[in-house]
Order: sequence, then structure tokens, then C-alpha cells
Amino acid sequence: MKKYTIAITGSTGLIGSRIIELLTGRFTFLPLRMEDGIDITDSVGLKSKVQSLPFDFLLHLAAYTNVDKAEIERELCHKINVDGTKNLLNICESKSAKMILISTDFVLDGSTPGPKDETATPHPLGYYAQTKYEAEQLVKGKGMIVRITTPYRDNFPGKKDIVRTIRSLLEEGKPLTMVIDNLVVPTAIDDIALALGYLIEHFSPEIYHVVGPEAMSSYDLAMRIADKWHLDKNLISKTTHAQYGHGKAPRPQYGNIVSRKNIGIKMSQFA
Repeated sequence: MKKYTIAITGSTGLIGSRIIELLTGRFTFLPLRMEDGIDITDSVGLKSKVQSLPFDFLLHLAAYTNVDKAEIERELCHKINVDGTKNLLNICESKSAKMILISTDFVLDGSTPGPKDETATPHPLGYYAQTKYEAEQLVKGKGMIVRITTPYRDNFPGKKDIVRTIRSLLEEGKPLTMVIDNLVVPTAIDDIALALGYLIEHFSPEIYHVVGPEAMSSYDLAMRIADKWHLDKNLISKTTHAQYGHGKAPRPQYGNIVSRKNIGIKMSQFA
């Protein structure tokens, strides 16, 4: 089998860095980094730096992800999430390279608790979600769209995921208020990386959900974290989705996304 070269944005982030760690050897990675002067929002400069690079796939993880600030910094959010995606897609099409866009469960409104698979109709609530959906619309039918949710990993100094954030606060003895009437699906980043390896080798321009096997409330997630690391559960109190969301950008209440597609990877149960 050919050893593909994968151009990748977001290569130093929480997910991208682990993808490279786990899949180097299986693929050759070509990071497209701001530190190297590659700005995905600058169509002319991007083309001059990337057009001639040799790659078979472009894995696009870089995004503006601050859900609340996106309501204020709309222009920046749109430039990164929509214009950046369009610029990268144009280069892929001109080179006949295949594009994989990493997206989010936020494109689905999560208004009902039932599971949402790849056929669910998107209905983004906030501006961040809207830009991710616009990016999906650009790529749909031309590249692969992979939606993920609530990613976590064992260690990453650059950024804490939700699991390590909750654990850290409990270890510090700080009280937490967690939502009891929502659903999240914790997803191991190692599983995401392995699933992407499979999807690269079995590429099809479709939508895939790469998610953990179980949905739970944020409150239940925190309680499980406390159990796993023997931390004080009395620090964890309850709130509702409506109370938590007061004054914040809208978020899906029930982020209960599932996959109906066999991606050849057994997703890990959260402890």
C-alpha cells in the first residue's frame, strides 16, 4: 500500500499533535503552521506556499473554536473557519488532493435527547456552529467531513481537555457546578487518530461521526472522573442547561451524536 503524505493544519493542537504521534510511520505528515508563515485566511500567500508542496491528503483541523467570543469576533471566526476552509479546498482541488475537514457536533442543534447519526439535519445555533456548518457545505460532496465531540487524552501540556480540566479542579479542591440535563459523548483522541488513519486509507467523500460509545450528562461525567481518580464528589454540585447557558452563546443541549457507519475502530468506553 502506498505511504500517503498528509498535509495537516492544527498540527500542534490537542488533537493534531496526537494524530502525528500515533500515525507517523504509517503516513508522512507535512504540517502547515502559522509559525512557518502559512496563513490559511490569506488565499494568495497560502497558494504561493502550499501549492507546490507534495501531498495526497489535506487534514484540516485548524479552527476558531471559542464559542462565546465567536459571537463578538464574528469576522475573525468567519475568516478562519469558512474562508480558510475555502482556500484550502481550492488548493486541494487544483492538485487533485483529497481533503478531510474536522467538524463538530455543534452543527446539530441538540434540541432533543435522541441520538443523531450522520443523516441528521444540521441546525447550528450559535455563530461558531454556523461557520462550521458553512465550512461543511463547502466541502460536502468534494471531500470528507468528520464530526467529533468532547475529545480527551491522557496528557497534553498545551491545553486541557474537559476531562483533565475537571480532574485538575477537583484535585485542587475547587467546587464545580455541572449540568444534569444535557448529554455529551466523551471521545478518546487516540481513537480519533486511529479512526482517521482508517478513513484516510478508505477515503470516501462522505460525512462520518467519530465519537465515543456512550452519552452522559456533564454531571455524570464529572462524577465518573471523581470515582476514577478517587476525588471528592461532594465538590460537584448540579445545575441545568438553561441556568448554565444564561449569558453565554447558545450550545446544543443534547450532544448525543452516534455513527451508523463501520469505521473499523472499536471506540473506548469512558471509565
